[in-house]
Amino acid sequence: MNYPACVLMLAAALAVFPAAAEKGDRDKPMNAEADALRYDDLKQTSVFTGNVVITKGTIIIRGARVDVMQDAEGYQTAYVYAAPDKLAFYRKKRDAVDEYIEGEGEKIEYDSRADTVKFIKQAVLRRYVGATLADETTGNLIVYDNPTDVFTVDSSGLNRTANNPSGRIRALLAPRNKTGAAVTPPPSGPTPTLRPSTALGDDKK
Repeated sequence: MNYPACVLMLAAALAVFPAAAEKGDRDKPMNAEADALRYDDLKQTSVFTGNVVITKGTIIIRGARVDVMQDAEGYQTAYVYAAPDKLAFYRKKRDAVDEYIEGEGEKIEYDSRADTVKFIKQAVLRRYVGATLADETTGNLIVYDNPTDVFTVDSSGLNRTANNPSGRIRALLAPRNKTGAAVTPPPSGPTPTLRPSTALGDDKK
């Protein structure tokens, strides 16, 4: 296989993530780095292996292996696998705001027909406002719907760890102001003491 042919196959296979990015990312080129590529034209499958890094505009995807399958209508499904004892990684910028969605899991699935992302086993989904972590959710399965920005979390009792023996989902959700932006949590410290109501309004009228 010569280099130009490989580049053409990369460009065709990596069109798998168009709708997962903000709108401006859809027209940007996609780049991939991997140790190896196996492409099957008859089955319309591409398998990238070895420290795979995929970028398209603001999107970043990392894993040990990425399998891409395309159906007869041109829709693709991508499966991102983590290396042993590591997690696969996905990140994208939300449209029109300085916010980023970032997720990890032992396996990540992207369905271009439904435009959803699944984070499977040891799943974590985070939302950043700029560089500040605003929300974080953990579970066994997290499904993120790109068009609606809605996600669901399931523990199934399979998310048990030494720090979470019950396996229940956990979520950190920052409050939002009236504009919809997350409010930066105040610095940690002792809770201020409120004066009792009898001590208020000392000035008599």
